Amino acid sequence: MRLALIFAAGVALAATTVPEDYARWRAHYEAGLKAPDGWLSVAGLSWLQEGANTVELPADASQKTLALRLDHGKVTYQGRQLKTDTADHPDELRFGEVMVTIIERDGTSAQAEGSVVREQKKFGARIRDPHTETRRDFRGCAWFPADPAWRIQAKWMAWPKPKTIAITNILGMTDQEPSPGYAEFTLQGKTMRLEPVLEDDELFFIFKDATSTKSTYGAGRFLYAKLPKGNTVELDFNKAHNPPCAFTAFATCPLPPKQNVLPAAIEAGEKRYGIH
Repeated sequence: MRLALIFAAGVALAATTVPEDYARWRAHYEAGLKAPDGWLSVAGLSWLQEGANTVELPADASQKTLALRLDHGKVTYQGRQLKTDTADHPDELRFGEVMVTIIERDGTSAQAEGSVVREQKKFGARIRDPHTETRRDFRGCAWFPADPAWRIQAKWMAWPKPKTIAITNILGMTDQEPSPGYAEFTLQGKTMRLEPVLEDDELFFIFKDATSTKSTYGAGRFLYAKLPKGNTVELDFNKAHNPPCAFTAFATCPLPPKQNVLPAAIEAGEKRYGIH
């Protein structure tokens, strides 16, 4: 599972933005959400069954339905195999302003009596429509006031040997993702630690804290950081942001691993959106 896929529709949230320019960074982030192919434009997700599938399209599409086939892990349209979102350049089917891409998910899941089984891959047709209600009615994100005190210089502890950590998504599917180490810092007089996974040339932290379900999104938030310099890594919680699931029911977001659930309140970054 490539966790970065969840941002494929929006702007890349690189950690290279000027740290002090939070207003510009946040505007850039919101522009990605509002883009015609951003997360606010997601209008549906149809999971495919083996064999022939008929996917209903939004009313403003140039046709009413889309015929797809799933045969042993291959999705085809009009006889042509489609590249899924696991590819660097997934195929995009366009019907007027409506766009459809194929997503691919796999992993393991826990079963009764503690057994673990490998899940069959799931394939879905994700539909984007720039005229969707969620995009049209978007009123902007809510943020804690930017505070340099939340730009924390954490101690970086690299694992002596290669390690993976279990990341479970909202479908209940779990993948083992590479983790290069962990960040350790002091907050409210207590020692905290967060374990990231490696996303290309960045650290990707999926975390939850004491503000979750209160002032921030209940399932947790995301934070990217530059690779550590020596034994230090900067965690700028002013840039902590919501996963796509905070904005659409048609995302398959990863959830924080249990070791990344913090007892302290991180009152920085993005707040809850709407009822989420």
